[in-house]
Amino acid sequence: MITLKDIAQMADVSPSAVSRYLNGGSLSEEKSQRIRDAIAQTGYRPNQAAQTLRTGTLKQVGVIVPKINSNSVSNVVAGINSVMAANGYSLLLGTTAGQDEKELHFLNLMQDNQVSGIIVMGTTMTPMKKDAFKSCRVPLVITGQNFGEICCVHHDDYGAMQALAEAMIARGRRKIVYVGVDEKDAATGLARRKAAFDALRQADLDAVYLLAQDYEVESGYQCAQQILALYPDTDGILCATDKLAHGVMKALKEAGKHLPEDVSICGVGDDWPDQLTIPTLTTARLYHEQCGEDAASILLQMIEGKTEGQPLRQIKLGYTILRRESL
Repeated sequence: MITLKDIAQMADVSPSAVSRYLNGGSLSEEKSQRIRDAIAQTGYRPNQAAQTLRTGTLKQVGVIVPKINSNSVSNVVAGINSVMAANGYSLLLGTTAGQDEKELHFLNLMQDNQVSGIIVMGTTMTPMKKDAFKSCRVPLVITGQNFGEICCVHHDDYGAMQALAEAMIARGRRKIVYVGVDEKDAATGLARRKAAFDALRQADLDAVYLLAQDYEVESGYQCAQQILALYPDTDGILCATDKLAHGVMKALKEAGKHLPEDVSICGVGDDWPDQLTIPTLTTARLYHEQCGEDAASILLQMIEGKTEGQPLRQIKLGYTILRRESL
């Protein structure tokens, strides 16, 4: 059985140099190459249990997500994995179904199981979670939300919805309804609704708001039925997400509305069905995979101690408005 000491002898370096190499520490390129050659020649694989005893952590990062059946979530996870896998890390995934207690459970469980760091996706902030995040024993990064005292990568939710609302107003729509989600979600819920209202008020238009039960297609369908009953002269509908917009489109078409001649519709997200619907959906593309990549890069720097003494890393990503047939 090949040991770390055997690799050190073959590479003519000290065992501590081999250990530094295996754990991503600083080493000259010459020594690194000799160690690489020795490992390739022998097929040596470090003992993970021994590494954990030695370092107190696994080369594993925890990723906590609200759900897994989501295009945006899967793209963020893909971005995280591409960076982490390239640096020898594996992912430990926990899904919360949007429940705060499960999020806290996974946060504690992952720390107890010696992960090197944790990424939390799309969370909402509560006093209890704020305390849990601040007292986390391993590096922590949040994606999809901007919480001032924590490293994060988030989207310009306000700017994206503002641009969509302005485009709808420029199209000549004047009876516009906004379909939103729970504002405990500071990004998708609060920021997007505020942007829509600000744009409408700037144009001296009334701001009408319907709250969807959740983020799913069926909730958009139900909101559209309410719009048809309560606001029959509506000529524009802004939706907080693409899934809500798809539900709205279905209900309006069933009611005999012509889209976009009678009603314009916009969503946010750039999900894959957007180009398959009739009409195709105007939306704002958010860069979810890049979000995951950036979050993973920040986490790696924190794990390696490269951010000590540096300002808190907070990245806001941009958006692209994709003007399609529904506007």
